[in-house]
Amino acid sequence: MQVSEEARLILARRLKELREQRWPARRITQGQLANALAVSTASISAWENTRSPTPPPVHRLEAYATFFATERSVAKKPYRVPGADELATAERSARDDLLAELTRLRTEANVEPGGHPGPTAPVPRSLWRFDDDRPITIVCGQLPPEMLTHLPYADPLNPDYVRLYTYADPDALLELYGHVRALNPGAEVHYKLASEMAGADYAGTHLISLGGVDWNNLTQYLLARLPVSVRQETRPTHSTSGHFEVTEGGERKEFHPVLGEIHGQPVLLEDVAHFYRGPSPYNREFTVSLCNGMYGRGTLGAVRSLTDPEFGARNEEYAERRFSGSAAFSILARVAVVNGRAVAPDWTDPDAVLHEWSEDPL
Repeated sequence: MQVSEEARLILARRLKELREQRWPARRITQGQLANALAVSTASISAWENTRSPTPPPVHRLEAYATFFATERSVAKKPYRVPGADELATAERSARDDLLAELTRLRTEANVEPGGHPGPTAPVPRSLWRFDDDRPITIVCGQLPPEMLTHLPYADPLNPDYVRLYTYADPDALLELYGHVRALNPGAEVHYKLASEMAGADYAGTHLISLGGVDWNNLTQYLLARLPVSVRQETRPTHSTSGHFEVTEGGERKEFHPVLGEIHGQPVLLEDVAHFYRGPSPYNREFTVSLCNGMYGRGTLGAVRSLTDPEFGARNEEYAERRFSGSAAFSILARVAVVNGRAVAPDWTDPDAVLHEWSEDPL
């Protein structure tokens, strides 16, 4: 048996083992798993086939890892893949470990004898896939000290200390980190706080700045340096909202989140998400991306614009069609919040898109 065939067999067995033995007390059929992953039963059968193994596409591994990271996926029927914001800390760790394992097995399954990559099923184009296999760094803001005083797990002296509790936008980070790792198995993918970035960190990596200007000073610096006409105004206090501002042709427009009230408490009904992609101002051989919102669910919506199972591929196609040949582009879009959950925006919907900008190549 050739090396790649043996590796594919190992991957097929592992996928079947996850379905049949991850939770021995529960019987998960191929059809139930297919429904949860939004694929056909025939696909699950092909991926688990030990006679003629067919590795699943890379972009399906993230859903696999999330599904099997928590037994809550099968708590009731129909089974489902939980949202990234639903995972507890231990479940997020299990998801990352499983995603890394499946990605490694998938990579090995695509290697022929001699170490050369073998043919593979085409992977959809993605703005989150970087073909140069160079480092990728996701940069996050840090919650201010006054917001950490009531979080015992954010205290390094606490035995239950969890460093991720100090991060702003952890749900967006988890969603994006797993997606980027799955699409770039040959690249080093890191995440850091903006305060941890050193001089060399800016110039030798694809930068992804996650979160708005209130807590992520990299987003603040980038918006001041980039040619995009979008600016983000800070929130005066944690309990008030800021806004995005666009100035073009001497005309200034403001885009605000929408707040409502339930039982006297302010609630977020609609946020504003900003996505930007262009050459890095620190090294034009690399890219810089911004995913930010006025609130955390706007940031999550910016991320889900390209990771959401329903709208991700549609938005990728739209960006390819709309901004083909542009050196950089930016989109401001509405993010509806339903039952507290951020809904990914549809860039093809004129009512969802608030502003677009692009820069011609040099």
